[in-house]
Amino acid sequence: MDTLTGLLDGPKARGAFLLRSILTPPWSLRIEDGAPLSVITVVRGEAWIVPAGGSPLLLRPGDVAIARGPEPYVLADTPDTPVDVVIGPGQVCSRDGVDLSGSMVGVRTWGEVRPGDEHPTVLLSGTYQAEHEIGRRLLDHLPTLLVRPAGTDAAATEDTLVRLLTTETTRDEPGQELVLDRLLDLLVVGVLRSWLATPDSGAPAWYRAQHDPVVGPVLRLMHDDPARAWTVAALASEVGVSRAGLARRFTTLVGEPPMAYLATWRLALAADLLRDPGHTVASVARRVGYSNAFALSAAFKRVRGLTPQEHRRLAAATPPAATPGTAPASTTVVLAS
Repeated sequence: MDTLTGLLDGPKARGAFLLRSILTPPWSLRIEDGAPLSVITVVRGEAWIVPAGGSPLLLRPGDVAIARGPEPYVLADTPDTPVDVVIGPGQVCSRDGVDLSGSMVGVRTWGEVRPGDEHPTVLLSGTYQAEHEIGRRLLDHLPTLLVRPAGTDAAATEDTLVRLLTTETTRDEPGQELVLDRLLDLLVVGVLRSWLATPDSGAPAWYRAQHDPVVGPVLRLMHDDPARAWTVAALASEVGVSRAGLARRFTTLVGEPPMAYLATWRLALAADLLRDPGHTVASVARRVGYSNAFALSAAFKRVRGLTPQEHRRLAAATPPAATPGTAPASTTVVLAS
């Protein structure tokens, strides 16, 4: 498993909230759902997206925008249109405090078409509603808003995915949720790969390090088999370098020593596994490389400040929402067109 695959597995869509919105000007939506990651694309017409504290950006048909939560943002026909509808946690839409759940006009389709308006704006949005510890290691590096314009050579595959997603969103057939989830995943992965491959993108050190002939294979070994009793010497032997050489090279490229990276990776895996009540602390410990539940609990408490049981209770009690990342607020990146 390469490092990107492992880290992208966190934000994988599972029953992601997908919605087709039909909007007649003037319109303005303020999204306050706190979702870790949202994807917006314009099917017809144009829309302005205004991130919190950032500058308005015009989206045209086929453009794909990825918004990193939990900060709110606005979608509108013009940047100056007053907010009319608020979308809160759980994707609850309201106008002046009145629930608009009854405004669905078709399968996964919301909005209102006014008489005489034959060309309303049509938006497609997908929301990842649960946060995962592994995915957060990537999401924390994302800009607040990432936009991939339509029609570029690098965007050909994503343009096809947008068309497929548009068609599939309005269908209601067996297995439809699974189809939509996977299409959304493919779209997100394509845009993120384009961003990560862009020079000076601010990509995390682990991503740049995966291309190194020594550190890259070591990262894959850790990700493929985190439960193995790795040592720096064992990892160095696998890739044919000295222990000191690996430690020095890994720390320089990744920004932390190999064993520190492995410990962080194991605890991130454990944190996600603990969200599933079917896993005991002991079984999670074995899967991520700790000898027993006590060893995992001690490491978890030392690094995260709470026990695995406390983490599990907190995760179960807290509604899905993102935590602030390390990227500066109101950063916007538009991939080269």
